[in-house]
Amino acid sequence: MEFSTCTEQELWQYVASELNKAGIETVLVGGAVVAVYSKGVYRSGDLDIVVNSYIQNDKLITKIMQNIGFIKEGRHWKRNDCKHLFIEFIKPPIAIGNDYEIKPNKMLVNEQELFILHPRDCVRDRLSSYVYFASAECLDQAALVAIAENVDLNELQKWSKSEGSEMIKALEELKQKIKFIQSTKN
Repeated sequence: MEFSTCTEQELWQYVASELNKAGIETVLVGGAVVAVYSKGVYRSGDLDIVVNSYIQNDKLITKIMQNIGFIKEGRHWKRNDCKHLFIEFIKPPIAIGNDYEIKPNKMLVNEQELFILHPRDCVRDRLSSYVYFASAECLDQAALVAIAENVDLNELQKWSKSEGSEMIKALEELKQKIKFIQSTKN
């Protein structure tokens, strides 16, 4: 793999595969998921990975990461030849707002099952960041994924109501943003 030019998806698949070989199941979350589903239209700059297996041995993860050329700097894992991306391991459980019942999407990569947030959950995650962290760019990211993956936003109505009035409003803003984007493409 060419680390100096790799995409978020390429780096995620490489690292997740190496961890998976040792029995460590992970799930890609956060902005890198947007990069994957938008096919690189959005670039995150980092990969947030949740260790989602019964094996949560930090020493084993450290050994594997070092064996594949990463150095830990603070809470980030970096490579000298991959200046544009770094990795951070996030503590489980995976949650989106008040929802802890997250079922990741499976991708078959080199005969291994790797896990990534489902597109619908990526949209929910980005909406949550938009609402709870006042991160305006996350609304754009939610729109990118919703359009690229044809996410049915009506499925998110019940969830938005459980999160409260701000989330209901954010979901409506997202619907309007998507309508606007789609109208400019026609």
